[in-house]
Amino acid sequence: MNVKKKVELVFCLCFAAIFMNSCKSKDDQKKIAENGAENKPNIIFILADDLGANDLSYAGSTYYETPSIDRIAKEGTIFTQGYAAAQVCSPSRASIMTGQYTTGHGITDWIGAASGEAWKNQGHNTKVLPPAYTHSLSEGSVTIAEAMKNAGYKTFFAGKWHLGEGNSIPENHGFEINKGGWAVGTPKGGYYAPWKNPKLEAKYDGESLTMRLAEETADFITQNKNQPFFAFLSFYAVHGPIETTEEKWKKYRNKAEAQGIPETGFEMERVLPIRMVQDNPVYAGLLETMDDAIGVVLEKLKELNLDKNTIIVFTSDNGGVASGDAYATTNLPLRGGKGYQWEGGIREPYLIKAPFLKDAPKTIDYPVSGIDFYPTLLDFAGITSQPTQKIDGISLAPLLKGESVTERPLFWHYPHYGNQGGAPVSIIRKEHWKLIHFWEDGVDELYNLSEDPSETNNVIEKNSVIAQTLRKELDTYLSESNAAIPTRNPDYDESLAQKQYQKRSTEVRERLEKQRKDFLSKDFDPKNNWYDSQQTKD
Repeated sequence: MNVKKKVELVFCLCFAAIFMNSCKSKDDQKKIAENGAENKPNIIFILADDLGANDLSYAGSTYYETPSIDRIAKEGTIFTQGYAAAQVCSPSRASIMTGQYTTGHGITDWIGAASGEAWKNQGHNTKVLPPAYTHSLSEGSVTIAEAMKNAGYKTFFAGKWHLGEGNSIPENHGFEINKGGWAVGTPKGGYYAPWKNPKLEAKYDGESLTMRLAEETADFITQNKNQPFFAFLSFYAVHGPIETTEEKWKKYRNKAEAQGIPETGFEMERVLPIRMVQDNPVYAGLLETMDDAIGVVLEKLKELNLDKNTIIVFTSDNGGVASGDAYATTNLPLRGGKGYQWEGGIREPYLIKAPFLKDAPKTIDYPVSGIDFYPTLLDFAGITSQPTQKIDGISLAPLLKGESVTERPLFWHYPHYGNQGGAPVSIIRKEHWKLIHFWEDGVDELYNLSEDPSETNNVIEKNSVIAQTLRKELDTYLSESNAAIPTRNPDYDESLAQKQYQKRSTEVRERLEKQRKDFLSKDFDPKNNWYDSQQTKD
């Protein structure tokens, strides 16, 4: 080929590339215009850890105070039947990142949990052994951050990651900036400096980790105010260890006293005691600090006049911790909590504020899941998902525009035991029906959530045909997704299980009641400079 023809070929290729990008840009802008945004909207995704659906003022809590989150709810849309994709953290977070059910990405338990023989060798006396699971996001997954980055968004992550280590870190999954995200799922060293985080060095002793994550997010917004950005603010709060300042503890201790402190705060659930009252002043203080931090981000958006074109999402990765861990809150009237198969374990705060949709409904009752954020946000950003990426969720943009979408089933697959008392299960919810299949003994439970949201009345005997239909659909889903199934534990000891239950119902419950009263005592002192919060910068 001579030089002239080479030049002509290069020119043609360049012109074609420019033309294709121009068409793509016009298509993207058309999608954005259809959604009501003048330009590509900025997106801030705020994810709380272990926050219950009823831990917020707008949701009816008379004890916790959350004015910043309430503001998002007031200015945006509340999905009244919003769910996490799993009852524990890592699977739920992976589903947000990929738009896939847990069976799709393979992370079905919190990363680090034992399975199979290793589970039994840890001394767990359970009827079945949980199966192996994937321990990191796949390199082949196109995360929501990667999709945003590829479309020209500046991407940022702050806080809890817990989706793998080594190559499976935020920086390798589409986030250009990472502040504090690494392998662990808890705030190592606590919520006040000196904490232990290789991705976020404290500025001074006594610094609040929760507030620092918000400040880093606000700084990112300031630095990128002139271009579209996607910021993922993933708080470690309100995961244990629960910690707060003396000032906030005192505020909520006095509030609990003014409201009246019940003599007892726990009852027995399936295998563990479970909290029945919201009166933990340490947890309340931690929650309010997170709300204060969210306020920092909201005010920065307003200050920079970015609030009119910034989508805000707020949700949690699983239900509030009512059993196990810190036994910190109650999800009543929803049954259970983190790790449980009932609504308290998977029902979440689920808020979306798209300010350019002036007539968006204030509430939406359509059941939605964490798998739906991925396609929804891509839709609003005018981004077409890659054909190689299987998406299980649906875009909620039509609902936010007042339109309707067809009914669809929702699925959960958690073939594991947590430390909160939940059982290995698979679940299907379709319309107002919810069927739970227990892998320990093959028993099914059926609930009519429209009549019984607290799941106190198993109606499977009166609705056997509905149960059979749902079970068949659930089995088909599990089969088609190659779901990993628990195996029988040949060493399970029923008599030992009964002794363990008796101990938990007496000794453990008594210890928890004493701890609850200690937290509410006027003389309460954590004996470590209030969780290091009283240290000050030199």
